[in-house]
Amino acid sequence: MSLIHLTTFIKAPVERVFDLCRNTTIYKKALEARKEQLNASATDVLVKEGDTVTLSAKHLGKTRALTARVIEMEINEKFVEEQIKGDLKSFRHEHYFKPVENGTIVIDMVEMEEPRDTVGGLLGKLFMKKYFETLLSKRNDLVKQYAESDKWRAIMG
Repeated sequence: MSLIHLTTFIKAPVERVFDLCRNTTIYKKALEARKEQLNASATDVLVKEGDTVTLSAKHLGKTRALTARVIEMEINEKFVEEQIKGDLKSFRHEHYFKPVENGTIVIDMVEMEEPRDTVGGLLGKLFMKKYFETLLSKRNDLVKQYAESDKWRAIMG
């Protein structure tokens, strides 16, 4: 099992940061350069409890997908996604938000197990953690850019 613990400080109110972290536009922008896709069942740009999100990417010569459901949401405090279908043996992503005097601390905690297939399982142990750390860092960098400027207004309406 691989574990990721990523902490990001953002100079913006917790309400804005929370909404940007569950904004599908931000996720899609984080994936653009990677030629990967994100599809969400959300009827709004903001995912909510019960919504599903599917990430599709080509790795090791195979298109791989992970579908996660938002299983828990406490507005401006946390939300949790768990894999319900996909190539990984398991995937759980907990997002925590801590308001502080001059901004918000975002804590991402991910627990995951390598892909089910033999090749993916062997190579997944080597590359999977770095892949998700890079993806989450990119997403958090975008959230930071949008939250700390007026850019957030363009995607939050």
